[in-house]
Amino acid sequence: MITTREQVLEYGLSFPDTYQDAPFHDDNWQLVRYKKNKKAFLWSYEKDGYMNVNVKVDPEKAFFWRDLYESVKPGYHQNKEHWNTIILDGTVPDKDIEMMIAESYDLIVHNSKNRKRNN
Repeated sequence: MITTREQVLEYGLSFPDTYQDAPFHDDNWQLVRYKKNKKAFLWSYEKDGYMNVNVKVDPEKAFFWRDLYESVKPGYHQNKEHWNTIILDGTVPDKDIEMMIAESYDLIVHNSKNRKRNN
């Protein structure tokens, strides 16, 4: 079950050409960015006793995820149309957390058809 920052960051860093960043001088906020354009596709932070993850989302899919899971909300401190927050409280299956992170990566890279994972 994905519930920790370490698990989320490990998965985010498994994508090609990614790196971890802490740009806000606040260790609570850890991001994973794509090296080629420096855009973040995964934001991790603790809030209200749970690890949270913000992921970029296709606006047409944002409400799909929010309607499917109570623990998927509009992006905290981000554009609510283009970002979702996943609260890692154990109610969202790992496969769907991983899918949302992968979709976020694809949106940042702009090349979802040719994405290959490093394992």
